[in-house]
This record gives sequence, C-alpha cells and structure tokens, in this order.
Amino acid sequence: MTTSGPSGRSERPERGTERQNWIERRREKIRAEVDRNRRGEYTVPTWVLALALVLIVGGWLALIFLA
Repeated sequence: MTTSGPSGRSERPERGTERQNWIERRREKIRAEVDRNRRGEYTVPTWVLALALVLIVGGWLALIFLA
C-alpha cells in the first residue's frame, strides 16, 4: 500500500507557525497602509461620508422644523 504523504508529518501546519504567519501578514498590511497614508493616498471610508451627510441634512431639517 502506498501513502500520499511523508510518514510522521501532518499536512496541516502547526498552530504556532500559523499564528506567526498571520501576525506577519497583518504587520505587513499595516506597514503598507501607513506608507500609503504618508504618501497622501488615504481615503475616507464611504460610511463616514454617508454619516456626515445624514448629520448635515438632519441638522438643516431640525433647524427648519424646530425654528
């Protein structure tokens, strides 16, 4: 009978290695974002813009109806 993998080794990476790889990927993403922001390539999230619009329109409506 033949086996599909080397004996004694699991196909899944160890939990510590997997966590370390996740941390390194996360750090690299953060570094890339900081670099983009320093170059001036940052953008405001859409939900922040929508919230600002709702607050401005709500303020005007409150001013009109409550005055």
